[in-house]
Amino acid sequence: MTRPFLKMNGLGNDFIVVDARDTAFTPAPEQIRAWGDRASGIGFDQLISIEGSPQGDAFMRVWNNDGGTVETCGNALRCVAWYLNRDASDKTLKIDTLGGLAKARVLRADAKTGTASVDMGKPGLDWHQIPLSEEMNTERLELQVGPIDAPLYHTPVAVSMGNPHVVFFVADVNRVDVTATGSLIENHPLFPEGVNVEFAQIIDRQTIRMRVWERGAGITMACGTGACATLVAAARRGLTDRSATVIMDGGPLHIAWAENDHVIMTGPIEVEFEGTL
Repeated sequence: MTRPFLKMNGLGNDFIVVDARDTAFTPAPEQIRAWGDRASGIGFDQLISIEGSPQGDAFMRVWNNDGGTVETCGNALRCVAWYLNRDASDKTLKIDTLGGLAKARVLRADAKTGTASVDMGKPGLDWHQIPLSEEMNTERLELQVGPIDAPLYHTPVAVSMGNPHVVFFVADVNRVDVTATGSLIENHPLFPEGVNVEFAQIIDRQTIRMRVWERGAGITMACGTGACATLVAAARRGLTDRSATVIMDGGPLHIAWAENDHVIMTGPIEVEFEGTL
C-alpha cells in the first residue's frame, strides 16, 4: 500500500508527516529505518503519523529514525498544527500525544511555510517524572563526564517535557563533542527510558545557545522539547529570565515559562516536498 507524505521541518529538525486519520498506519521498525536512512532512503529525524483522537483535533504519533516510538516532539507539533490549520484561522488546536495533550495556535501560514505557538504544558521536575532510576535532586543531578577530579561536564538539570531531558551548562557549546558525550549520557543507567541530552551556553538573560543529542535520532538541527527543557533548566538555576530565545544549530525558538507554569514554544515550520511511501 502506498502512502502520500509531506517532508517538513522545524528549524532543520526534519520529518515525514503521514495523515492516517482515515486508514491505519503501522510501519515496521525496519521500514522506518530504511525510509530514514539519509544515504539510501528519504532521510529524516522523525516519522510523524496524524491519527484521530477522541480528546482533541488529532493524535500525533512519533517514531525516531531508529524505528523506536517516542512520546512527543515539539518541532513536529508545530508542523502538525500547520497541517491541521493551513488557513491560520483563529482557533486553538488540541493535539494529543503519548506525552500528553498539547494546545497549538497557527500564527501565520502559507503554501510552504508558517509560524505556530504550542502550549507544551507544565514541565516535570520530580525525579519520578523524568524518570530517573533513583531519587535525586533534578536541579543538580549527581552526574559527571570525565575524570572525577576534573570532569568535563557535570551537575546537569533534568526536566521532562513529556519526554526526558538532561541539560548541561557549558562555557562554549562549539567545543563540546556532542556525539561522544550525548551517546554516552543517552544510555546512562540513571535514565531507564534513555534521555535527550542538551548542552547550553548562556549568552545573556534572554538568550541561550544550545546543541542537542536526541534519544534515538542523534544530533539534530533543533529540538523543540529540548529548547523548552533548556529554558526551564536555566530559569531554575537563575541563569536566565523565564522567557528567552534558544538558538540551536537550525535557528531560534522563543520559549516562555509562563506564570501558570506552562511552557510556550513559538517558531517556524517549512514544507520541503511531497512524496509517496
